[in-house]
Amino acid sequence: MREANAWQEFNSSYLSQTINWLRLRLERLAGIEECSAGVREITLDPQVPLSLRSPSDVGSMDEYVQKASKAMAAAEAEIPPPALIFMSQRLGLSRFEMEVIMLCTAMEQDTIMPFLCAKAQGDSAKSYPTFALAMALFDNPAWDVLSPERPLRQWHLIEIHQNATQPLISSPLRADERIVNYIKGLNYLDDRLTPLLMPIDVTCGYESIPSSQRSAVDAIVHRLRQGSKAWVLPVVQLLGRDCLSKQIIAQQAAADLGLDLCRLPVEILPSQPSEIETLARLWQRESLLIPIALYIDAHDIGPTEVPASLARRLLSRLNCVTFLDVSDVWNVPGRESFASEVSKPTEAEQKEAWASALGQDAGGIPSLMAGQFNLSLSAIQETSKNALSGDSCEGLHRRIWGECLASTRPGLDALAHRIDAKATWDDLILHEAEERILRQIVDQVSQRSKVYGDWGFGRKMNRGLGISALFAGDSGTGKTMAAEVIANDLDLNLFRIDLSAVVSKYIGETEKNLRRVFDAAEDGGAILFFDEADALFGRRSEVKDSHDRYANIEINYLLQRIEAYRGLAILATNMKGSLDKAFLRRLRFIVNFPFPDASERRKIWDRAFPQDVPRSELDLGKLSGFNLTGGSIHSIALSSAFMAAGNGGVVTMPLVLDSVRTEFRKLERPINEADFRWSEP
Repeated sequence: MREANAWQEFNSSYLSQTINWLRLRLERLAGIEECSAGVREITLDPQVPLSLRSPSDVGSMDEYVQKASKAMAAAEAEIPPPALIFMSQRLGLSRFEMEVIMLCTAMEQDTIMPFLCAKAQGDSAKSYPTFALAMALFDNPAWDVLSPERPLRQWHLIEIHQNATQPLISSPLRADERIVNYIKGLNYLDDRLTPLLMPIDVTCGYESIPSSQRSAVDAIVHRLRQGSKAWVLPVVQLLGRDCLSKQIIAQQAAADLGLDLCRLPVEILPSQPSEIETLARLWQRESLLIPIALYIDAHDIGPTEVPASLARRLLSRLNCVTFLDVSDVWNVPGRESFASEVSKPTEAEQKEAWASALGQDAGGIPSLMAGQFNLSLSAIQETSKNALSGDSCEGLHRRIWGECLASTRPGLDALAHRIDAKATWDDLILHEAEERILRQIVDQVSQRSKVYGDWGFGRKMNRGLGISALFAGDSGTGKTMAAEVIANDLDLNLFRIDLSAVVSKYIGETEKNLRRVFDAAEDGGAILFFDEADALFGRRSEVKDSHDRYANIEINYLLQRIEAYRGLAILATNMKGSLDKAFLRRLRFIVNFPFPDASERRKIWDRAFPQDVPRSELDLGKLSGFNLTGGSIHSIALSSAFMAAGNGGVVTMPLVLDSVRTEFRKLERPINEADFRWSEP
């Protein structure tokens, strides 16, 4: 086997021989029966007319053609062969089709070729190759090469410049630029394809593939090798929500097959069928010329959407190593396919990766991190590296936790709002029974890894591993504050889901938005807070029309995702009775937030004002007599503080009572002015 430089020199020598051979045949066709040996040299000055060249060493034209043909045949038998021969074998070209490509390519390499083409065709205006010229020039011509189904036109090896009045056989031919460069030995991906391709997001070696993913890689490689023996390669459908793991597995499988992987997002596929057809032929041609595999990224596209139909059309026209990144199995007409479920490394593998990355400083951190966060091995290595190199005065555990929160913060800006949780247990005024349930929620989230993993409950259960809670009560009774308290205690991100952005009137869009919410929050175990959940989780109704049917499908989908969600999902409602009974049954916790009684209101009033607020003595007994929720009390405290800031700088009882009166009017409550009179003690 030749080295690259030696092969390049050999390939260039072969091209010189083909051009010499073409010159001789064109000269013979043009009627130049004898000529000097100097005509046969590639270095011949094309500007010198044939009639003025040296007549030395004159011989028969047929002898020269035969000699050049033998030299070409000897070079074509070498291993590895010249690029033109390899391309002809891969693309299934006949000898005549290969000679047409030779002629068109020579036009790009030898400036005397246009003159010889015109001379051979007897028309000075025809300084270009045509099918008619090729049929007269070469032995054993075949008419079927003009067919769009034959390789020359099927693989876009040549360009035909045909006008409305010109027959195909006499139209100018030109070799495709990619093919010309390939024959020269310059092998690169067609520049018409590169604008559609995106880089793979990961770079992963064999050592970083965990055993759970390595088994998936081995199964994929085995199926593809079986398909290659039958010349029919199935589409590999990679299922699941973790795109990073899918790319790792596809990249490793391609590497095992000796292929480079290129990613094509379906969103940028051309919309016209003719453009899809051209794209398919160009990609199929490239897959035969260079070792590449295609990764079609459709992870966020439903099977009924327009980009999905374009992707299926493309797939039906390919027969090469192709990976399809989807959430659920697609039907691909005309192609065999098989599905491979892909997920992140197991919790045990992540725990081992944390321990390896942190070394002797690991302690109990690996168990905590693997139990709360769901990361790839590369993300674990990067996070550990950043935390170990940090110069923060915080401990290693705090630095790693912060790094994980930052790296797994879901991109939910369009569908959710992140709440900066500041409330603590001291701020929450609640009955002892309800507060005990809230603390149980915190314990279950923090101890989930031990119970499900170390104690084996996760091996006995296949659903219901998530933690879900319903907070039910009137507006202002502390549901949002309780969610903040839990998030603050667990040191997790809290996201309030914007139902106006999630719920859509278009069929299927609501489920798609909900999938985005849960998938984005899964890795970091973020707390999802669905406020006014009765709008989304209402009762399933009797099916009277298609809208009822799809509304019920939305609720069913929610029930499944709530149970499968890795983190904590909190639903808040003012109307518990309107929720679906089956939904309530599947919730792990239900916390009722009752209207506060007088003693609880007194505590709320006592804690409503921060210590730095200047205030006079307030009559908490009188204030607690007003039948208000904690939310209203905090609103009153804030309003009276602003009034005090512009009127003496001290919060006084009259200012607070004035704010209470304003709150009553806002709530459309009856006002008894006697209740708002105040006399200094």
